[in-house]
Amino acid sequence: MVTRRQILGSVTAGATLVALEGLLPAWARSGPGFWPPADPRTGAHEFDLNLARTPIMVDGKQGSAVTMNGSVPGPIMRFKEGETVTIRVHNNLDESSSVHWHGILLDYRMDGVPGVSFPGIPAGETFTYHYPLKQSGTYWYHSHSGLQEQLGMYGPIIIDPIQADPVAYDREHVIVLSDWMFENPYRVLAKLKKQSDYLNYQKRTLGTFFSDVKENGFSATWKDRLMWGDMRMSPSDIADVTGHIYTYLMNGHGPQDNWTGLFKPGERVRLRIINAATMSYFNFRIPGLRMTVVQADGQNIEPVTIDEFQIGVAETFDVIVTPEDDRAYTIFAESMDRSSYVRGTLAPRLGMSAEVPALRGPPLRSMFDMGMDMGGMDMGAAKKPAMDMGGVDHSKMDHSKMGDMDMGGMDMGSAKKPAMKMDHSKMGGMEMGDMDMGGMDMGAAKKPAMKMGDMDMGSAGPIVARHGPDHHGPGAISVAEVQRNRLGEPGTGLKDVGHRVLVYNDLKALEPYNQRAPDREVELHLTGNMERYMWSFDGKKFSEVNSPVRFNLGERLRLILVNDTMMDHPIHLHGLWMELENGHGEYLPRKHTISVKPGERVSALINVDAGGRWAFHCHLLFHMDMGMFRVVEVSPYEGEIL
Repeated sequence: MVTRRQILGSVTAGATLVALEGLLPAWARSGPGFWPPADPRTGAHEFDLNLARTPIMVDGKQGSAVTMNGSVPGPIMRFKEGETVTIRVHNNLDESSSVHWHGILLDYRMDGVPGVSFPGIPAGETFTYHYPLKQSGTYWYHSHSGLQEQLGMYGPIIIDPIQADPVAYDREHVIVLSDWMFENPYRVLAKLKKQSDYLNYQKRTLGTFFSDVKENGFSATWKDRLMWGDMRMSPSDIADVTGHIYTYLMNGHGPQDNWTGLFKPGERVRLRIINAATMSYFNFRIPGLRMTVVQADGQNIEPVTIDEFQIGVAETFDVIVTPEDDRAYTIFAESMDRSSYVRGTLAPRLGMSAEVPALRGPPLRSMFDMGMDMGGMDMGAAKKPAMDMGGVDHSKMDHSKMGDMDMGGMDMGSAKKPAMKMDHSKMGGMEMGDMDMGGMDMGAAKKPAMKMGDMDMGSAGPIVARHGPDHHGPGAISVAEVQRNRLGEPGTGLKDVGHRVLVYNDLKALEPYNQRAPDREVELHLTGNMERYMWSFDGKKFSEVNSPVRFNLGERLRLILVNDTMMDHPIHLHGLWMELENGHGEYLPRKHTISVKPGERVSALINVDAGGRWAFHCHLLFHMDMGMFRVVEVSPYEGEIL
């Protein structure tokens, strides 16, 4: 076998690029974006994937990966809606493995989760996946065994629609974002368990203290530091694993490799963007080009034009760009904590490049991210208690019409008044500017928002509920005092960037779905103990849970997720769509992965139309491995408990 290191030592720099790209699947190479037949197709509807350990080169440095058909990422799996596919996975590793088809609706026995839907693929054996395709769109696949995904086991899935595509475009490119580490991921995880902020190289220093004093005053800065100190947490703790150890990749290329996709000026270019990282959110933009988002998680949405978006782990977004000029544009994916980036290029010709933006300053968490009730802080009328929204009746909450809520006459200081009723389906688009605040006693409501470091008292989403069920114990060291609707907020660090950023409230389905009222609700809290690097639902790791989450076949269910941690969590439900309740009525967007912000309360409606056992977990790989994982069992279920 000819390795990349051997190639580097035997050819010139120009020929090296060609040779290195020759080791990548055709779809991942720099080029015009046309689509040759998918690499593993061995018959009309048949594919073969071979798993093996393979040496690879990333930005001129050699590592060892777990590959699919010899490459990272794996080959593109291009299907047609309506066809039934057969995929044989040959495990040539010395350990058990699996392949999960992320976002694909199928029989649970084909879902590829060891111990939940099947036993796994033993070393040296072959497993055959066989399922019909009931959908179209942009998806991806990856290992669901151990930390193999971190070692390179992932690739894109494109399913072309059987009907005319509502999105018009002249050319397309798939862009797979990922994070690669040369270190053994099991060793890195062991270090995080011993010291959770082991990789946080952006902690606040004495210098930043004096800078904050200059901006906010000594008293406010000192109080802020004391609060964080009391919680033994750091506001700079944005990502568990950072660019200090990660090399971020675009289609298997590092920043120096500069993957390039071609276009002709005036073309409508479709970019299918997949976050296949294991632990990294990205802020995605193309300076000089606006993007029109046309699809989220494989589902068509009403087009919305933006300048930047944050993409959570396991999410996908399809965008249309129309470069008019004969020039290069930088595709820039900055890690959420801004510790590093990966870049590529859109250009009329190979070999071109554009200016690479500088990394922006690292963001900080605020007390809002901790779910703190800031009503008692000195904001002019600090002695008045915060608005009491405890006792929220979820069965009567209307999410989509909170913007029409008349709060005139509400006495913010009267704790004896009954709790306000809300309608979940009408709350998502709530804006303070839409609310009739006449008669509300808010003390000094006309005073400008107080800022403490990055804390903007006027920037957080509205409070929708107060302290929920207690989840004490080692697995849950904090509970959000207040739970906010944050669907209208951009991602971490993007509040003041000066251009339009996509928010979840922008997502509106192109077609309406079943709007039957939910039959019941299930509420789960996302919990953790950062000091001990433990992650869980409702304070219990998966190993401590004795029974699955029960769904009933045929029911319509409201799933409520409350994030009691200070981390963003991309929550993925296998086998079923989640209709995000963001205020769009019968046009709620369907998602397979919902990113839940710190201190946020979010809800989704689910048509429980697929029986079996389904994985439900945080898609941050280390969080899932450390316990933020549950099994959803849809009754009636008559299969074997694995």
